[in-house]
Amino acid sequence: MTDIKEIVEKELEKNSGVLKLKPAWVARDFLPPGRRLGLNDAEYDVGERGYICERWLSSVTHADNAVGPEDEGLSYLRIDGEDITLKDAVDKAGDIIMGKEYADTHPGLGRLAKIYDFGARIPYHMHQMTRDARLVGRNSKDEAYYFLEDVDMGPHPETFFGVHPYIYEQKKYDVLLPHLVEWKDDLILRHSRAYLDVAGEGFFVPSGILHAPGTALTLELQEDSDVFAMLQALNAGKIISKELLFKDVSKKDREEKGERAILDQIDWPANGDLYFYENHHLINVEVEDSKQDGGQEHWIYYGTDKFSGKRMVVKPGKSFTFKEKGVFSILVWRGEGVFDGHKIEGGNFDCDELVITHDRAIKPITVKNTGKADLRIIKFFGPDINKDAPKIKKYKN
Repeated sequence: MTDIKEIVEKELEKNSGVLKLKPAWVARDFLPPGRRLGLNDAEYDVGERGYICERWLSSVTHADNAVGPEDEGLSYLRIDGEDITLKDAVDKAGDIIMGKEYADTHPGLGRLAKIYDFGARIPYHMHQMTRDARLVGRNSKDEAYYFLEDVDMGPHPETFFGVHPYIYEQKKYDVLLPHLVEWKDDLILRHSRAYLDVAGEGFFVPSGILHAPGTALTLELQEDSDVFAMLQALNAGKIISKELLFKDVSKKDREEKGERAILDQIDWPANGDLYFYENHHLINVEVEDSKQDGGQEHWIYYGTDKFSGKRMVVKPGKSFTFKEKGVFSILVWRGEGVFDGHKIEGGNFDCDELVITHDRAIKPITVKNTGKADLRIIKFFGPDINKDAPKIKKYKN
């Protein structure tokens, strides 16, 4: 039997603490693809599975699709002659990937990054909070968005969030119930508010909040989970399966409460917040003392200890040196260069995704831009690594 830990140790020794990854493509069958992930046109259609609409990054999470391969969503290490998932590597060699102290207190990387690419708005849905997700043996799913730049925003670059404040203030939660029972149209969106998706900005969306993401090409960072309940019946011209409404509802709650079980899982105060936009909008925040002649970093995911993320920009012909507090992964979005001795290039699936282990991350790393345009890299961190990340200023009703 292959000794996964031994293979991972040898790879890390060879690559000075860096793991190279292959892309993990995920299909969805309830929406058309946006076709902006860099695949050939014919590669998006995967038959009964639907279309490739997402790329999961440094993923140890299985995609919870009704139809699909057992390893859908899982990232694989790029090691010649080996077929090892990042999940297996973390499970068997977590101490050398995450650092012993972190691995002793965290069961895994604890976050999932993905690019989602849809040709229509995602149906109005929510992710169960911890108390409800646990009832079906799952994790909650707080998430945050960053709307990628230099790419078409799609036909509907606006996202619905929450409900109109009066619904919470007057406790008129049942206004949503007929839409769930009848399951025939998209008029449930009339009870929500939409905000423009702006490239280079984003939103923080905790579990329990209703949302219908727009068509901007979105880089999402979230808790390690694929839990959800769809509340919108009609989307992109077709009725989606009502089973998606109850996907993560316990059998007992479904039998006893029916559609009302979903209403009990919604975080009504957060959904009806008068200052929802102000309390969830993410702008770029300069990373303190990060500015160098060669480039700069900004926080793009923050406001929670569950995950965090930064955007690094390195100027053409320049270098940028940094170090971090723990294990992280990167996606090279644009440009080309060398990351700690490893070739990187945005859009080249052979060299645009890396995991940097704890022991390498805490020492200085130099990134060189060898191209003629800005080198843009996104960094992803799991829970409790960047407790110094900015907070979102809170506005109160």
